Amino acid sequence: MSAPHEQTPPAQEPVAEAAPKPLLELRDGLSPVVSTPAALDRAVAAFAAGHGPVALDAERASGYRYSQRAYLVQMRRAGAGTLLIDPATFGDVPNDSLLPLAEAIRDAEWVIHAASQDLACLAELGMQPAQLFDTELAGRLLNYPRVGLAVMVEDLLGYRMRKEHSAVDWSKRPLPEPWLVYAALDVELLLELRDELARQLEEAGKADWARQEFAAWAQMGPTAPRIDPWRRTSGMHRVRGRRGLAFVREMWRTRDALARKRDVTPSRILPDAAIVEAAQETPTSRTALSELAGFATRGGQRYLRDFYAAALAAGELADRELPPLSPRYDGPPPPRNWAAKHPVAADRLARCRAAVSALAVEHDLPQENLLAPDVVRRLAWTPPKPPSVEHVVATLAALGARPWQRELTAATLADVLAAAPTVSPADVGPGSCADGAVGDSSEA
Repeated sequence: MSAPHEQTPPAQEPVAEAAPKPLLELRDGLSPVVSTPAALDRAVAAFAAGHGPVALDAERASGYRYSQRAYLVQMRRAGAGTLLIDPATFGDVPNDSLLPLAEAIRDAEWVIHAASQDLACLAELGMQPAQLFDTELAGRLLNYPRVGLAVMVEDLLGYRMRKEHSAVDWSKRPLPEPWLVYAALDVELLLELRDELARQLEEAGKADWARQEFAAWAQMGPTAPRIDPWRRTSGMHRVRGRRGLAFVREMWRTRDALARKRDVTPSRILPDAAIVEAAQETPTSRTALSELAGFATRGGQRYLRDFYAAALAAGELADRELPPLSPRYDGPPPPRNWAAKHPVAADRLARCRAAVSALAVEHDLPQENLLAPDVVRRLAWTPPKPPSVEHVVATLAALGARPWQRELTAATLADVLAAAPTVSPADVGPGSCADGAVGDSSEA
């Protein structure tokens, strides 16, 4: 008996692999780094004579240094080419060392990717934009799933960017040439990326939204310091009692002072895990502290005397001087507690969040860009009375929402608040604003 006939499947066409996109290279070669007053004068003249928007970027030494100062500034403008400036050669910051350069391009639009990361360190050098175009924010308004510079350049302009020096120590001197090339490439196509995103914003009817966002960021001042920053110590949830929190606070402050003095990122002095370990063990002698696993590091041993002094200080505090178990807030309390303690407010928040989410889908926006989570939270915690459209618009404006955001959300949120249950006694309890407590603005 012969074997049954087996039909041969049709041959599969080989799937052609997409050709790799070309690696981005410098069109004009690498220019010398500006590090003298004379070179800066020439740079000022060149950029003043250039035309059109100016691409800017700055490199910090995050992960290595305590400060967030700029250790390299990159600029590009039509008619002027690419400029690399070493701000460290012009003295400690803050200073106005680059103010003449800022004045030379005062009337130009400044194009920055993720401006929120660079504006502060540029301002330390006397550089503040009058007009801004943020390519990352433009990508968010267009609802791109990934808005990193390299991704956007590859997807929209067709070039691969280098990534190998993204986390280097930019405070190192001299800066190696490959690092400088990498930095210069960050502004190589930034103006072309700006033009493409501006075109897409116009087509999507979002150009005015973007202009409002850019104008707000250009005028934004320094961020207010956090309340009790020591409470952000990683792993602190494992620490028990107010005395343990005092150990965290005193050791965190000691480490912060040492790091600031040496201009070293705090984790290079002592990791958070070591602070938490000390707070759990509450060692009563310098030897006991030195024997903790977290203090076996070079920083832990080098500054053992300082950290033991902090431990002694924490142990000697009177009960009234110990930090409270719950953090202080500058707004509503964390939403995770609302359902149990403030159910009516929790219901309002859920309704507002759902409404903003639906509007974000309708307008093809990330929810957080349509209306900041903190704004939604504060509106739900203390809604205007009555919750009319006019009053909701005024409340949103006071909370920092832009005109375009108010236009898209106010009417819907007014309807939601009007339909929500009214305040109940459960909304007024320990920790509520009615008791004079203040809330956390860091949690959405």
